[in-house]
Order: sequence, then structure tokens, then C-alpha cells
Amino acid sequence: MKRICFLLLLLVSGWGASAQPDTVKVGAFVISVHDINFHDKEYTVRFWMWFLYKNEGFDFTKQLDIPNAKSIDPPEAIIDTVEGKTWVMLKMKCVMKENWLVHDFPFDHQHLKIQIENSILDNTVLIFDPDFAGSKIDDEEALDGWTIKNFKVSAQENYYATGFGDPRIGHDHQTFSQFVIELDIERSAWGLFMKIFLGMYIAFLIATISFTPHPSELEPRFGLPVGGLFAAVGNKYIIDSLLPESSTFTLVDTLHALTFIAIFGTLLVSALALRQIDNGNKEQAEITNRQGARLVISLYVILNVIFITLALI
Repeated sequence: MKRICFLLLLLVSGWGASAQPDTVKVGAFVISVHDINFHDKEYTVRFWMWFLYKNEGFDFTKQLDIPNAKSIDPPEAIIDTVEGKTWVMLKMKCVMKENWLVHDFPFDHQHLKIQIENSILDNTVLIFDPDFAGSKIDDEEALDGWTIKNFKVSAQENYYATGFGDPRIGHDHQTFSQFVIELDIERSAWGLFMKIFLGMYIAFLIATISFTPHPSELEPRFGLPVGGLFAAVGNKYIIDSLLPESSTFTLVDTLHALTFIAIFGTLLVSALALRQIDNGNKEQAEITNRQGARLVISLYVILNVIFITLALI
């Protein structure tokens, strides 16, 4: 009886061991992140990956998938054996999808994530074990014009609410082990800010020149603000062509809206001063022109400082 129990215990133990998924050591070295395209919601990343495992049935040169990639170039593969384990190195180049956060553009912060999994084997067969010590990023070459604030790798589970056509009972869903590369980036933005908003501020300055002629001078008083308004609208269209469509009011929208309102304010001051001249109040018209100019310019500068400061926080 004891011998039968012992044999049953061995069988159960052997079955439990065979049912355990294989562990794959995986790491990454990010070479570069480039071709950042806000309008098309994408960027390109180049990186090395390595896998260390015992199961000879795994083939990461053919079974690798990156679910959040637009396209994946065929990887360059190096395969070797180390201490009885298969060691695979892949040089990857992918175009990644990204929902950019542009509310504070160009003072924006972005969180990039690269999700990697086996395209065939779920977590009942394969589990990723991140190589935390070996996974790095090339700080000097990785990203031009941005500052990398955080880099990390981790292992997660990716649940699919489908069995992908598997008709067997209990196979109506699948969960895959996933290796994730994450980095937080922050733009060095003041140079870009001046490039994209310089035209807008020049347009506003052109409009404020209309305060210098006498209130009775119709052509410069109304022609200059209208010209500045067209220039500001053109600048807005140029910047919008660089950014993805967004339902939220971004910093770009806010600063341009302030400019449009301020230019309208210059026209309103000129109209009020002209009305007072027509009524014979020349001195009052000059006072309205002077005080109106101070009010419009002061509010415009103060509100710009406030909204830009909020974006920087």
C-alpha cells in the first residue's frame, strides 16, 4: 500500500512539474528613439533584445510580436549556446503607435511603452523574467532634443478576451506574458517655443502699433490689427499641421486665442476712440486710446506668463 501511494505521489509530482511554464530571461538595450511624428501619432525605435532559455522549441526569430507597433522590420539575429541554454540576440527596428499628450506642447512630457510578447505561446507555456541589471538605454545617442527622465523594464500579463478561434472548452480567452520597456521623456522646449510662437507674437506687436497714430487715422488704426490677425491665424494653421487632432484646449490653442482676443481689443479701443472724436471729445479719445493700449498689452503679457507657467509645472 505504501509503495502504491509513493508511485502515485511521483506521478502527480511529475505531472505538476511538466505543467509549469518555462521561464525566459529577457532584456533590452535601447539604441535610439527618433523620427518622432506628432501628426501621424508614431515614432521609430531601434533596440537590441536578448533571450536566454532551455526549451529548444522556442523560436523568437519567428514568434516575436509587438502589439503596439505599426510595423516591425525583420530582425537581425545572433544565436548561440551558453552553459547549456539557448542565447538569442535580436536587433530590432519598429515604428511604434503613440497617443501623444499635446496639452502642454511644446513643454510636453511623454511616456513611451514598448510591449513585447511571444505571438504563439501564452503564459501557460512561457513566462518572461526581465533582466533588470542588463537592460539599459544609450543616454547620449538615444533621443535628440529630449531629456530621458526614467527608464525601466518589467514583466506583465496581457489578457485577450478571445480564444482566437480555439473551439476547446475553457479556451475562450488567453493571457500572454509580456516584456515591457518604458521611458519617460521631457522636451528641451524653449528654442522650439520661440520658433513656433515668434510669428504669433510679431503679429500681436504689429497690431499694437495701431495705438501710435492719432485716433482719427482710420487706415493704420484698423488696417494694422487686421493684418496682424491674418498673420496670427496663419501661424495657428502651421502649428496645427504639426500636431494630432485633439478635442481638448491645448496651450497652442490658448495662446492663439489670447492673441485673437487681444487683437480684437485693439480694434475695439480704436472704434471707441473714433466714436468719441465723432462726438467732439478729442481729449477723451486720446485718454481712451492711451488707457486701452495699456490694458490690452498688460493683460496679454500677464495671461501669457500665467498659462506658460502652468504648462511648465
